[in-house]
Amino acid sequence: MEPSLEPAVAASKDWWRDAVIYQIYPRSFADGNGDGTGDLAGVRARLPYLKSLGVDALWFTPWYLSPLADGGYDVADYRVIDPAFGTVEQAEQLIAAAESLGIRTIIDVVPNHISSEHVWFRAALADEPGARERFWFRESEELPTEWVSSFSGDTWTRTKNADGTPGDWYLHLFTPEQPDLNWNHPDVHREHEAILRFWFDRGVAGIRIDSATMPVKDPAFPNLQDTEQHPYVDRDGVHDIYREWRAVADEYDPPRVLVGEIWLADPERFARYLRPDEIHTAFNFDLMGRPWDAAELRDSIETTLAAHAPVNAPATWVLSNHDVTRPVTRYGREDTSFSFATKRFGVPTDLEQGTRRARAAALLTAALPGSLYLYQGDELGLPEVEDLPRDALQDPIFHRSAGQDPGRDGCRVPLPWTTTGASFGFNSQGFTPWLPQPADWATRSVEAQEHDPDSMLHLYRAALKLRNQLPKPFAWHELNHQDLIAFTRGEILCLVNFGPAVALPPQYEVLLASTTVAGELPTDAAAWLRPIPSGV
Repeated sequence: MEPSLEPAVAASKDWWRDAVIYQIYPRSFADGNGDGTGDLAGVRARLPYLKSLGVDALWFTPWYLSPLADGGYDVADYRVIDPAFGTVEQAEQLIAAAESLGIRTIIDVVPNHISSEHVWFRAALADEPGARERFWFRESEELPTEWVSSFSGDTWTRTKNADGTPGDWYLHLFTPEQPDLNWNHPDVHREHEAILRFWFDRGVAGIRIDSATMPVKDPAFPNLQDTEQHPYVDRDGVHDIYREWRAVADEYDPPRVLVGEIWLADPERFARYLRPDEIHTAFNFDLMGRPWDAAELRDSIETTLAAHAPVNAPATWVLSNHDVTRPVTRYGREDTSFSFATKRFGVPTDLEQGTRRARAAALLTAALPGSLYLYQGDELGLPEVEDLPRDALQDPIFHRSAGQDPGRDGCRVPLPWTTTGASFGFNSQGFTPWLPQPADWATRSVEAQEHDPDSMLHLYRAALKLRNQLPKPFAWHELNHQDLIAFTRGEILCLVNFGPAVALPPQYEVLLASTTVAGELPTDAAAWLRPIPSGV
């Protein structure tokens, strides 16, 4: 019998404040037409699975028309679904079908840049009147700045004039196929507001804002060492953009939700994005970046809750996404903290240890107040695939680092659904997936875990079911010490053990645990406990 709780309070009308949001990377979730690439038909067919998992919303990474120079984050047209994924009509049907199951839809918008194949940039290269002012073009014999791309390499590419001579440079903080937009131009503001309305009118419940701190640039283009304020990260003018977007979101009934991807170390600067007239909620990457250590993670939780309290915004808890090393692998390493540098070839990993810790981390994050983000496949305990053939790697990070960094493809491998078949059920026609799956993924598939009550999938289902019923109040518990995190949600006690086994308090019974518990909590384990009723 599954553990249960009595409902704590009625569901909040502000669903996003405590929602479980499941991230879908469309290319790798499920393939509906059998061509080896995931698509919207595949997602729609798997909606019953997502409903049974217990999620409240789906966040889709870009599904728009794109040359895929950066996995879809190089958008060529926001009003067209990429043919590899489907059509706008199929997107509308998927949104409606998910909504009928009580699952909302969030989509990505990328304000910093567009694709070099976008009609605007083509017009700029053709030197059509006024077209270049929508971007950052500079006339110079040398690189205009020494800024380094987020994907390694330079941030400027030089064009060619009609006669073949060197032309102006254009800015791209990511790849050359992703030219940065100039947010000083009114066309850029108007176009993005129109994009929001286009998708809000089609039932999208919210947007996730990619690289939300980066759209506004210092037009003087100073080098980093020559300025106190960063020339393109977290500049004050970026808040004006999100006030405009919030006004658009508030036009709808119910209001649409803005979710920011915000990488900032300063909690006060982070919280500014969450003021009442800006973004509703933002990714909190701090906990994901901490090592597997009680003091570190407790400090992250305290810092996060304190930063969100003044603006009355909910905290968010994230263990991974499409950019970072999966938890099972990350927590199986000697250095369990996150950085892009952890993606290296041949890093020793203890997957048994990593799985224990990932299970405990799942219960830790699910018990915390706020919203929870779950990346596809983490509910299956999938590891990072670190032995992909080099000729199969597609991430620009791999290519722009001269093959030194394998990039992010290892966390984007298509999901296994069945124990048999050439693609483990990713598609039914037997086509090879766009990235190869490990041969041992049959045991990690949904089908295999459905029949294993001790599987990661069953743990997540139980945790998400109970999470909706946890009482609201959060408080640290007196059991806290250097190897133990202990806090309560109402009368429910959550324990996470990082050290030697500890005895469970005798006045409590186990509601849910990440591993077998018999009177004590082992190392790298978590448990939710409730008081034993009096007289029992």
